[in-house]
Amino acid sequence: MNLRTVASADASLLAGLHAACFAEGWSAAAISGLLSAPGAFAFLGEIEGIAAGFVLARTAADEAEILTLAVAPDFRRRGLARALLRAAAAEAAKRRAAVLFLEVDSENIAARELYDALGFAEVGRRGAYYARKGTRAGDALTLKLTL
Repeated sequence: MNLRTVASADASLLAGLHAACFAEGWSAAAISGLLSAPGAFAFLGEIEGIAAGFVLARTAADEAEILTLAVAPDFRRRGLARALLRAAAAEAAKRRAAVLFLEVDSENIAARELYDALGFAEVGRRGAYYARKGTRAGDALTLKLTL
């Protein structure tokens, strides 16, 4: 497994990964815009030379936020998400953030177990935040990690 800092030229690659992971993937233009925003940073994870996942985050003052974390289905359960989150937390701390926030679907048990294991704690809930086709919308949990 290899992690590297993302460059703006990686936006199309990241968009492809995001589309493989989420029903409503972000476009390369949207990702490029986020990467160029003040305080933004991202890491790409490669497994056996293949782009397998990424984390995109930003800092503002003494807070940081994970904007998205995506690991391609074929590469899940190999520790990549954990490595990406740790890299993002370390970078946020380096940028003087004291806390790191993220949101997760309340029904995404695998992700919630990972976040729990890394020390994230629930600090809020947004009811009916995630739209779902053919069923009720899911709640988003806001989680916080003290750095």
